[in-house]
Amino acid sequence: MQTSAKIRVAVAGGTGYMGIELLRLLALHPRVEVRRVTSEQYAGKLLSDVYPSFRSWLDVRLEELDRGRLSEGVDAVFSGLPHGAAAATIVEALERDVVVFDLSADFRLRDPLEFARWYGEHPAPSLLPDAVYGIPELARERIGAARIVAVPGCYPTGALLGLVPLVRAGLVGDGPIVVDAKSGASGAGRAAKTDLLFGEIQENVRAYGVGRHRHLPEIEQELRARGCHAPIVFTPHLLPIRRGILSTLYVPLKASGDVGAAFAAAFDAEPFVSVLGEGKFPEVRDVRGTNAAQIGWTVLAEKSMAIVVTAIDNLGKGGSGQAVQCFNVRFGIDERTGLDQIAAVP
Repeated sequence: MQTSAKIRVAVAGGTGYMGIELLRLLALHPRVEVRRVTSEQYAGKLLSDVYPSFRSWLDVRLEELDRGRLSEGVDAVFSGLPHGAAAATIVEALERDVVVFDLSADFRLRDPLEFARWYGEHPAPSLLPDAVYGIPELARERIGAARIVAVPGCYPTGALLGLVPLVRAGLVGDGPIVVDAKSGASGAGRAAKTDLLFGEIQENVRAYGVGRHRHLPEIEQELRARGCHAPIVFTPHLLPIRRGILSTLYVPLKASGDVGAAFAAAFDAEPFVSVLGEGKFPEVRDVRGTNAAQIGWTVLAEKSMAIVVTAIDNLGKGGSGQAVQCFNVRFGIDERTGLDQIAAVP
């Protein structure tokens, strides 16, 4: 039964791009009380000193990360800490029966050997079975009982929303699935990096992690779990925009099946996924600043192929928005709460 009581939360790593987007959503969430926010860089300052837009909305004083203190007196912890650092914090939180929403990669991969291949030795492999891969449209019931929700990577979210319905419907053939995805610069985080300077990305498009990006095993894991063993070829690109991901998915098809019916069955009742229809393709501006995902496609019957295009905001449905959606599911709140937004255009 739902109540109106506030759910007390702490946010670890609250001043990077993902963390500040999370705080923007939580500050306006009617069922959330933000008790604690950590930031190694800005500890001791008010959040509004670092981001003036939070003045009068969330004037919390930023703290250094103290793992023992972080989960004191709260019901949930959101971790925006880097890969590797998040797991130790999560161990402490679980000891206090606090629900954790982790935006790092630490609990996304179920196989510790696969994790080690991409990120190094896992710091808490015994907890991997407790984590639920958190795309609500694909795992709502499991999220509702989870101790750890592993918030998926941004690229995998855009890819899996476009692929899983076709896999479930038995439409995907044996040839390789090609995932060609393009993201705004905020996906790389807020740390100063030469290759993310304005002069490096403006009027430029760059492929990176070609065929070997570390989000690839997430896509493979989730498709394999649903019985799809087609090879996945994934290459991301950096766009000269702040936020948004456009994914173009080239999907081999079996001889028969209705792509539109597969998407309708998967998403017609979903509040955050809009199926635009065949021949109608989404754009990143139409999801910017929201938790929405949009999907369009075309079928090349003569080539036994579907081309599916998805658009999400990498900080929204690709990160913090999805984390809040998972939070709502986990605590029995209407999923739209705190997330009803219309994209700002232009």
